[in-house]
Amino acid sequence: MAQERSTATAKALGDVEGHDGISVIPKHGNCRDWNGIQYRAGLGARNVGSKHLSMNVATIPPGGVAYAHIHVGFEVMLYIMAGRVRHAYGPGLAHSVENAAGDFIFIEPGVPHEVYNLSQTEPVVAVVARSAADEWERIAPYKK
Repeated sequence: MAQERSTATAKALGDVEGHDGISVIPKHGNCRDWNGIQYRAGLGARNVGSKHLSMNVATIPPGGVAYAHIHVGFEVMLYIMAGRVRHAYGPGLAHSVENAAGDFIFIEPGVPHEVYNLSQTEPVVAVVARSAADEWERIAPYKK
């Protein structure tokens, strides 16, 4: 990456290795907390110059909740690696679906949802792929 970054910024974005078309963030711990979810730095516009995609690993701590929000103008796909989760979704969060490790989930743009870790002892860990490289600027809170 051509731009220089401070140490704090590099940690938040993940230290990117590689150039000339292939970039890698070596294994590392969580570096960002947002809305009850801990994230490992992933790939996106900020650190690899992606124009249309982002990807990271999200962890919801035991008993945790990712409060109601909407993805504005982008799709999300998740793969649950560990744990059990419930999504309350739709207008007024009136619907719900439960998923467990091994499940894939697709969330359309604009669908309000709130995410619950169903375990009081185990985290939920998921790979999260989004069709937006600037996803953090396009997530809006949802008022129930």
